[in-house]
Amino acid sequence: LRFDEKVRVVVFKSEVKGVFCAGADLKERAKMDDAEVGHFVKRLRNLMDEIAALPVPTIAAIDGYALGGGLELALACDLRVAASSAKMGLIETTRGLLPGAGGTQRLPRCVGIGLAKELIFTGRQIDGQQAVSMGLVNHTVPQNNEGDAAYQRALTLAKEILPQAPFAVKMGKLAINRGMEVDIASGMAIEGMCYAQNIPTRDRQEGMAAFREKRPPQFIGK
Repeated sequence: LRFDEKVRVVVFKSEVKGVFCAGADLKERAKMDDAEVGHFVKRLRNLMDEIAALPVPTIAAIDGYALGGGLELALACDLRVAASSAKMGLIETTRGLLPGAGGTQRLPRCVGIGLAKELIFTGRQIDGQQAVSMGLVNHTVPQNNEGDAAYQRALTLAKEILPQAPFAVKMGKLAINRGMEVDIASGMAIEGMCYAQNIPTRDRQEGMAAFREKRPPQFIGK
């Protein structure tokens, strides 16, 4: 996906009705020794980092349970859409654990430190309506009979992104992600570097030409 230039947006969905991702298989985990658990969680953390580092926008379509590592997967995405009936939570403390695949870092960056601490300390599960009110998800929708309402809304969101200049979107994602980790002056410098890379693109020239000619732009990602 990272190297396929035809990919504009990636949507993560589940093929299991009622479940986005239920997290770790604790029966499997119980058979591991301490070293194996540490290795497993490190690999899982690396996977989430790989997802977060995808250059194109990513959307998690949460149509059911997103618990523990399942919510960490959704947090690794850029955008999240949830069915109002979906259940989300970093429930690790209820099992004697703590989030180990990015949850302690991505949740506070998403909803703020106070809310993140409350959700992690209590292991509480929240529904889609609560999640959208605290900024954990971008949109919430009533579930449909097919059980894929969040996926359908995610597709609609993806189709809003598709017509936009691909390279500009990639640079926007990079500037936001890198800029959020530094002070604002350094962030401005990062934005400037990303903007400079976009100036010579054919898509920028096409965008200006389309504006002058009062027609929709035809971006090619170059």
